[in-house]
Order: sequence, then structure tokens, then C-alpha cells
Amino acid sequence: MNWQEKIKDTRNGLRNLNGALPDATRAFGALGAAVKQGGTLDYKTKEFIALGMSIAVRCEPCITLHTEALVKATASRDEVSDVLAMAIQMGGGPSMMYAAKALECFDELNAQ
Repeated sequence: MNWQEKIKDTRNGLRNLNGALPDATRAFGALGAAVKQGGTLDYKTKEFIALGMSIAVRCEPCITLHTEALVKATASRDEVSDVLAMAIQMGGGPSMMYAAKALECFDELNAQ
């Protein structure tokens, strides 16, 4: 399965969850929108943080969605690589394995 398919599967799973828990998922979506808008940090910086945390907590679906957001926000491979290095430093070997997945995802999505 490629990363585009993983994103599609993740979105389908979230749609299914939205149908089962509309109030909770709507509230979570509102929280996401609130923290990404405004504040001191710009949107791309916040997505860099989210990607690093996604790697540290080993959430592959999170990696795909935040990497996709960074591609759309015109993040460079060097910027993403810096985030991956920090995530590895903070999370050790397991984060290194997920950082490799994140870079593979970025390269595939950015090539399109």
C-alpha cells in the first residue's frame, strides 16, 4: 500500500468514526481548528510540531495527515528532515523507524 492509499484509508476510517460519534469528532475538529489558527506560531510550524509528536507517539495515520499538510504548506525536505532529527533525538530508536516512514511519505506525496 502506498502513502496515498494510507491517507485515503485513514480518511475513510475517520468518516466512519464521525458517523458514530458526530458530537465528539466535531468538538475535536473544532479544537484542531482553534489551535491551528491564530497564536504566535504559524500554521507550518504547528504542523512541524504535530509531525514530530506523531513520530514520537508512533501514530502512522497521524504521520500521513501531518505530512500531507506540510506538503500543502510547501515545507521543504530539509525542513521536514530537521523535524525528523529532533523526533529521533527525543524518541530514540523507535522514533527513528517512524521518522523513516515519515520521510518516505513526504517524498511520495511531494513528488505528486
